[in-house]
Amino acid sequence: MEPKLTKFGSSLKVPIVQELAKEKLSSVPARYVRHDHRHLGLSDVSSLPEIPVINMEKLLDDSDLMESELQLLHNACQQWGFFQLINHGVDSAVVEKMKSEIQEFFNLSIEEKKKFNQEEGDVEGYGQAFVVSEEQKLDWGDMFFIVTSPTHIRKPHLIPKLPPTFRDAIDAYSSEMKTLAMKILELMAKALNMKLEEMKAFFEEGYQSMRMNYYPPCPKPELVTGLCPHSDAAGVTILLQVNEMEGLQIKKDGVWIPVSPLPNAFVVNIGDILEILTNGAYSSIEHRATVNSKKERLSIATFFSPNMVGDLGPATSIISPENPAKFKRIAIIDYLKGLFSRELKGKSYVDAMRI
Repeated sequence: MEPKLTKFGSSLKVPIVQELAKEKLSSVPARYVRHDHRHLGLSDVSSLPEIPVINMEKLLDDSDLMESELQLLHNACQQWGFFQLINHGVDSAVVEKMKSEIQEFFNLSIEEKKKFNQEEGDVEGYGQAFVVSEEQKLDWGDMFFIVTSPTHIRKPHLIPKLPPTFRDAIDAYSSEMKTLAMKILELMAKALNMKLEEMKAFFEEGYQSMRMNYYPPCPKPELVTGLCPHSDAAGVTILLQVNEMEGLQIKKDGVWIPVSPLPNAFVVNIGDILEILTNGAYSSIEHRATVNSKKERLSIATFFSPNMVGDLGPATSIISPENPAKFKRIAIIDYLKGLFSRELKGKSYVDAMRI
């Protein structure tokens, strides 16, 4: 029986950064100052590589273009864990509507937004995630986190209570994202010589959630992170940059590389669950969000995780005597609960799963 209205964990109540930013502070409160983190100077950027760009139209072609693009996808997943996806076929009207509704949501008064606050013991809702101690450093950003499917585990006080236009936008966008995610995952299975049925069985009735991020301007952006370095725990993440502000950086070979989003592209990345499922063939990658002093940045991350009823471990179709399992098996529901009970920190969670 699938767990109904599961609470995955909790996060301590912390100040709303959007409200802090309105106070036009000249300095940053101590709890947001991180000395353990280094920003890239602009002088470094010109020599850095760009993340790969994958063309979905070619992947769905039935000519030689498909094979060469599939190899590019495979290389991107193995060597980068991140890529930008162009010509993805998602309805642009759906995307634009989602963008405008999210901007309107974060523009609501604090009283209106508080109606969607996280409830005691639950990470879903408006607020912060992964805050587990009073001493912990905080990120310069707020979020609205919701589970979108399966629809029967949606929380009745969240999506159903949103303004109808926002609710409709979420329904349309999450449906488009699910279709796109399954296409991407099936292509990855093909590139890995993994049984397509195994990938489908794992994700088709899976768990989809959305994290909508709001990073206000900061008086001293070099002292803070919008979102601290972490890898995503999901199978795959599809990120939409809502406005034109850059801020995403990924860690490759020990260097932070800024991602310049292409127009009408999604940024796709491998999560810890896919690293485990592919037995390490595709690796999740640490990334972070930076902020600036001029303008807020908004983004939407849509996460795809497997059906919560099963177990998580390497796919049986790619395990062999030559490629033995590198990760333990664990019930997916236990994996997700374990995730939300911890501080967000690098790749520490997937590392705990290694044999």
